[in-house]
Parts: sequence; C-alpha cells; structure tokens
Amino acid sequence: MQKNTYKELTDEKLLKRSELMKGVSIGFGVVYLLAIAAVTYLFLTKGSGRMSMAVFIPILMMPVAFMPLLINWSLLNKEIKARSL
Repeated sequence: MQKNTYKELTDEKLLKRSELMKGVSIGFGVVYLLAIAAVTYLFLTKGSGRMSMAVFIPILMMPVAFMPLLINWSLLNKEIKARSL
C-alpha cells in the first residue's frame, strides 16, 4: 500500500498544491474542449471520407492521461477536509 505523502505537507503547501492542481485541471479541460472542437470542425468541413481515424486517437486518450491528475487532486482535497482547512 502506498504511503500518503500529503500528510507530511504543511497546511500552506497543501493549499498551494491544491490550487495548482485546480489550475492545471482547468487548463487541461480547456485544451481538451478545444481539441474536440477542432476535430469536430475538421470532421464537418472535410467529411469522414477524407479524414483519418488516427485523428481521433489523441481525443480518446486525453481522459486517460487526465485521470491521475484528478485522483491526486481528490487525495489533496480529502487531506484538506481531514485537517478542516
């Protein structure tokens, strides 16, 4: 079982890291939405016959890359609630 490294952080560092995770999550979400919009635009303008299916692979893999960030952010928020910050 993995040791909880967030218990060792000071209150200030814990809150700072939580805000950083929040900002990164928002930024990643915006990039994801822009990528979906770009692929949708290309799909509608070029048509499905002229567009490779390889274009959709990054769109499908982005949530997989996003999950560890959300898991760590969730652990941070649990530690913040445990400390009543």
